[in-house]
This record gives sequence, structure tokens and C-alpha cells, in this order.
Amino acid sequence: MSIWEIFVIAVSLAMDALAVATTNGLVLKNVNFKHACIFGLYFGGFQFAMPVIGYFCGSLFSKYITMVDHWIAFGLLSLIGGKMLWDSFQSEGGEPVLYEESKILAPKNMTMLAVATSIDALAVGISFALTEGCNIWLSSAIIGTVAFILSFLGVIAGRKIGSNFQTYATRIGGSVLIIIGLRILITDLFF
Repeated sequence: MSIWEIFVIAVSLAMDALAVATTNGLVLKNVNFKHACIFGLYFGGFQFAMPVIGYFCGSLFSKYITMVDHWIAFGLLSLIGGKMLWDSFQSEGGEPVLYEESKILAPKNMTMLAVATSIDALAVGISFALTEGCNIWLSSAIIGTVAFILSFLGVIAGRKIGSNFQTYATRIGGSVLIIIGLRILITDLFF
């Protein structure tokens, strides 16, 4: 497998992480370099680790993982997105709901988001195990690095976008997370 092919796979895998990072940038009260790095490290780290785990699990567990991965991603993203929507409708006087960093960047929340956006990388790791001559460490490093960069940039972009329409940022953010979860579910079930 060529570096170019791995890069294309990495960008494809990072699209969900980019969308979720951007969404969180929309609703995070104060965005700074540290926040963008945290998203990059979580999403990049999980995008690096999941193909490695999938590779070493190989085809041994593939049928069990692929049977439920889309449900896990859908459930986690819908739970977080639903909570954001709920909060937006509970706000008083139509004030925008912007979240403190302690809520968004809580390890539990970040881990759920990172797992939900990197489960497909686990399946890619399994396919790498079945690909002759695949260097899992190089492949995973490229995947993790691309996810880090795109997630980092996504948080910054989300904040820039969010400042233009803060009143609706939380509703848009929650809806985007649910839509990403649905897309993952529908794609895995029907395509």
C-alpha cells in the first residue's frame, strides 16, 4: 500500500473527527491553542490507536466488531448531540448556550467523542491485517497525524464560524453530531 493511498484513507477517516471538532469549536465558550491541541491529541491519538488494535485483533474479532461499530458510534454521537439540543431549548430568553471548557473537555466526554469518531479506523486496521506488506506503524502514524491536524483546525474554524451566529451554534452543533451518527449507522447498515 502506497503512502498516497494511506493518506487518502487517513483523510477519509478524519472527516468525522473534523466535523465533531468543528462542532465543538462552535459551542466552546473560549477557544484557545490548548483546547485545539486537546481535541487534536484525543482524536489523533484514537485514530492512531484504533488501526493498531484492529490490526492485531485481525480477523479474529472482525465479525463481532463490524456488527456493532456503527451502533456504538451512532449511540455516542446521538447522546452528546441530543444533550446539546436539549440544553439549547432549555436556555432562558434565547441566550446562546456556550459550554465551559470543563464540560466539553472533560475526559469522559472527549473519550466518547474520540471513540465514536475512530471506530471505523478499527475496521480499517482489520483490513490492514489482511493486506500483504502493510506497515501498521507507519499507516497508523499517518492516520493519527492527519486526524490531529484536521481536528486542531476544526476547533479553530468552529470558533470563527460560531462567533457569526452564536445564538444557533448549540442547535447546529447538536444536530450535526446526530446527523454524523445517523450517517455512520445508515452507511454501515445499507452500504
